[in-house]
Amino acid sequence: MLDFVGLGLYDEKDISLKGLEKIRNADKVYVEFYTSILMGTDLEKMEELYQKKITVLSREDVEQHAEDWIADAKDMNVVFLTGGDTMVSTTHVDLRLRALAMGIETTLVHGASIASAICGLSGLQNYRFGKAATVPHPYVTSRGTRVISETPYDTIKMNRDNGLHTAVFLDIDKDKGYMTVNEALSILLEVEGKRGEGIMNDRIAVGVARAGSPSPVVKADYAEELKDFDFGVPLHILIIPADLHFVEAEALVKLAGGPEKILEDVE
Repeated sequence: MLDFVGLGLYDEKDISLKGLEKIRNADKVYVEFYTSILMGTDLEKMEELYQKKITVLSREDVEQHAEDWIADAKDMNVVFLTGGDTMVSTTHVDLRLRALAMGIETTLVHGASIASAICGLSGLQNYRFGKAATVPHPYVTSRGTRVISETPYDTIKMNRDNGLHTAVFLDIDKDKGYMTVNEALSILLEVEGKRGEGIMNDRIAVGVARAGSPSPVVKADYAEELKDFDFGVPLHILIIPADLHFVEAEALVKLAGGPEKILEDVE
């Protein structure tokens, strides 16, 4: 049996009772931290609460050598842990399909997801979100040219044209670290300046930091101003709303400290 268990948003205590039961009844427990990470805990705290040894898998272990550890589930109870909700990443869906191809039964134990948390924290309506985007760190080519991806900008533009908000996930890189809301906005505004299309100019953006923690930060402001706001330590996520419903506008002012002008823009 291979059980996929979502750990939730912030620390070891976010796990569900059902997930905790799965872990404590497991013969082997694995976790990966490259698609998401719990910033409010560490492996030692997790093992102490869960009362189980946990093996951390690298990206290569998960994506290239998964059969090596999935095979344990042929005759043992194996649990695979991920931050947030399980199966949100296509990588995890692929693991489940590999297990099924090997004749291994799988189950899912869901955890709190950032996709729903940002709606609750900001007051933006969940059914109004379109395709999500990810802003990767810029990179430098062998010729010394700095390259930034314009794909997230295109996704935001497409969503806005359809009246949909965009959840913008921020890159996690083992060398460059955790991208911040400030860095992501600077990159998007740089693309804006290059293309001159105006989807970010004079538009509201929302930054969320440390969702699920005792003191999350949620701040709404116009993109040019928000890129200078101090969100503190990671993890961060960015939201680029489309035109706002009046209840959403009120929420961004009262729940996310947005400027009063947001209310005027929807009146």
